[in-house]
Amino acid sequence: MAISLPTKGPKIKEFNITPIAVVDPPLLNAAGLHAPYALRTVVELITDDNIVGISEIPGNIDIDKALERSKRLIIGQDPFQLNKIKDILQAEFGTEKPADRGFTPWDQRTVVHVFSSIEVACLDIIGKIINRPIVDLLGGRRRDAVPFSAYLFYKYEGAGGELEFGTDPNATGWAAARQASALNPEEVVAQAHAMCKEFGFKSIKLKGGVFEPRQEVDAILALHKAFGPDVPLRLDPNALWTVETSIQYGKEMEGVLEYLEDPCRGQQNMATVRKALKTPLATNMCTTSFGDIPKAIELGSEDIILSDHHFWGGLQESMKLTSICETFGRDLSMHSNSHLGISLAAMVHLGAAIPNLRYALDTHYPWQSDEIVVGGRLKFEEGSVAVPEGPGLGVELDKAALAKLHENYLKCGLTKRDDEIEMQKVVPGWKFMATRW
Repeated sequence: MAISLPTKGPKIKEFNITPIAVVDPPLLNAAGLHAPYALRTVVELITDDNIVGISEIPGNIDIDKALERSKRLIIGQDPFQLNKIKDILQAEFGTEKPADRGFTPWDQRTVVHVFSSIEVACLDIIGKIINRPIVDLLGGRRRDAVPFSAYLFYKYEGAGGELEFGTDPNATGWAAARQASALNPEEVVAQAHAMCKEFGFKSIKLKGGVFEPRQEVDAILALHKAFGPDVPLRLDPNALWTVETSIQYGKEMEGVLEYLEDPCRGQQNMATVRKALKTPLATNMCTTSFGDIPKAIELGSEDIILSDHHFWGGLQESMKLTSICETFGRDLSMHSNSHLGISLAAMVHLGAAIPNLRYALDTHYPWQSDEIVVGGRLKFEEGSVAVPEGPGLGVELDKAALAKLHENYLKCGLTKRDDEIEMQKVVPGWKFMATRW
């Protein structure tokens, strides 16, 4: 029997872009200090039959302008025709290069960011039309829930947002730990206990590159002593170490770390360290685009690529990355940013589809207190998030919450992330250094 296909597909009639500011605590990292708010941008695509697709990406004023510029190209397109949409955006933005990538740890091509936001929203629409979750559009689920790792930060005391560096004296449990300082190994261990108790995480990552290596390695050793050998540990110095420092402390942590993430800068340096250590190396800094992969394979610069669909061109491109990693014997996991539930849901759909997920994904989610999805914050069970029920992403936009966080954006005055400037408010004259130790 012949199957009758529709003569025409849906068309995108509206393209809404809403920048938001999310409360963020004073977390320390190699680039400086988090501002009291983290910026995100929410995209809504609405079809001519009023089906809404949503996505969420890291926000800054340049990407928001690029999204506005994309409206005339995307309105009228069929959300099923993602190849056509990609080609249109490539023609518009593909020749543009950042004025100065400097030491930015990810690919800043405009088309990658813009297309990733549009693609996720289109997949959300497609899933709703055919009544299937996005994971099924990526080949189907390999797991029903996706594991995440506790993500520890050195931090100053304070809650972020309107409280700035203030605290709520009535807070208890993780809410209190989220406000507490973590500036030494003992406080880092306390943060880890509170986060793991609240969310059930089974592995732990420490964001380093803040203090001299001895102090950060001591924190890892303290975590190993506190949690025992069955809890995998990771350290991310954010490429601030020299090759010599990476090898020295990497050898000391052999048998303790599950992997060492970006101890030094650049593929050649990473390859030198990788040859010297038994511990696997992971990266979201030296291999950050498809164009970086041939050299990475030639040099052997990492064992694990920490992807991010926002910076690799969307969910379908991330599945292509999975195949490349399988071909060349690399593992794939995901790094994180200060995301809310839309991005987390997209990560879960992708994480449920990729094969051989040996390393739990990163997530900043415990550090955020805001949310923009109906029903509130997504739940962690034993450190994992279940694939959302329902078609598409399986989450819906809470318009009232979106309006509140957009008001935050208008009030806070931030237009891009600049951790160096924030750090200088606390430590006058502080400067980012590409290699510090």
